Amino acid sequence: MSVEVLFTVVVLLVGVERLAELVVSKRNAAWSFARGGVETGREHFPFMVVLHTGFLLGALVEVWVRRPDPPALLVGSMLALAVASQVLRWWCITTLGPRWNTRVIVVPGLAPVTSGPYRFLSHPNYVAVVVEGVALPLVGGAWITALVFTVVNAGLLVVRIRVENQALAGLPA
Repeated sequence: MSVEVLFTVVVLLVGVERLAELVVSKRNAAWSFARGGVETGREHFPFMVVLHTGFLLGALVEVWVRRPDPPALLVGSMLALAVASQVLRWWCITTLGPRWNTRVIVVPGLAPVTSGPYRFLSHPNYVAVVVEGVALPLVGGAWITALVFTVVNAGLLVVRIRVENQALAGLPA
């Protein structure tokens, strides 16, 4: 199987995972709003959607246009990191339960979650995003996509983490 085909299958699987996230997110947002949840950070959310969609499409386009020939060791190690990032992402999702979604919605009166990966990091889901942003494109040798996404995503994460921290600051300890 060619690198291009293998990479396309991997990206399609990640795309299916993203669709599953959106289903969970929509259900969880309804749960939060039903309990008085307050959304913040709406301004940056459309940019985040475009960036993450462009990330997957850009990586595919780069691999099919440039036709890189990444070494097997790079493909294998980056695939392992990409899978690990998905595991971390779903650990975050299951730990937060109905409080997790792709938007910043906080239910007043609920204490912040401090179990699971949140025992170790304030924003473990963003560690998963950063690792995936580098690893997934490199599975196919798409180093340009990895570089561009990483730089642009760093700016977005500065905004997103600030919004989340401000939203969570009002919760009980």
